[in-house]
Amino acid sequence: MVRQRIQIKRIDNLTARQVTFSKRRRGLFKKAQELSTLCDAEIALIVFSATGKLFEFCSSSMLQVIERHSQCSADFDKQDKHPIKHLQWENRTHAMLTKEVMEKTLELRHLKGEELQGLSMEDLVKLEKLIEAGLSRVAKTKGEKFFQEIGILKKKEALLKEENARLRQKVSVVISTFETQTPVLEQGNSSESVTNRSSQAGIRHLEDPNSSDTFLKLGI
Repeated sequence: MVRQRIQIKRIDNLTARQVTFSKRRRGLFKKAQELSTLCDAEIALIVFSATGKLFEFCSSSMLQVIERHSQCSADFDKQDKHPIKHLQWENRTHAMLTKEVMEKTLELRHLKGEELQGLSMEDLVKLEKLIEAGLSRVAKTKGEKFFQEIGILKKKEALLKEENARLRQKVSVVISTFETQTPVLEQGNSSESVTNRSSQAGIRHLEDPNSSDTFLKLGI
């Protein structure tokens, strides 16, 4: 079944009018809430029924929205009433800002040592003092940064010394442990060397009976 388009005109039946008002009001507030959520819009709705009953919806604060509307309306009315004065004020502001930018640009060039021919002796002296003051502040800041870096390096040096001391202690422990184990090895080596020396002496006695060592001869 095809829905018929309702003719937009005042509903004469009071009951039908109230029912339609209730349905359309809820639909209108629902659409306003969806629009506010989807588009991050600030919306305020004020509705009075035929009986004088108030219905309202606002996405934030009704008073703030009304004040904002009043301020925008007042500014719009002022611009409409005095468009020439508003344009003149904008032109003066633009000219003032342009002049200020030009002055600052020329001052920056003077500080760089450019375009100094048009300056008088007094202006040059002022510029020299200004540059000296700037250099003094730069040197002071540089010295502060330098001392800060020295402090950081000293802290790193102290940490490295502590680490070096810990490593030296570990090395000394390792050396002392090695030295306590060395005599046992030397004692074993000494007994073995004595045995070897004794064996070598016996061999010399057998090979050379006329040696200087004392020995016995048996005969008739």
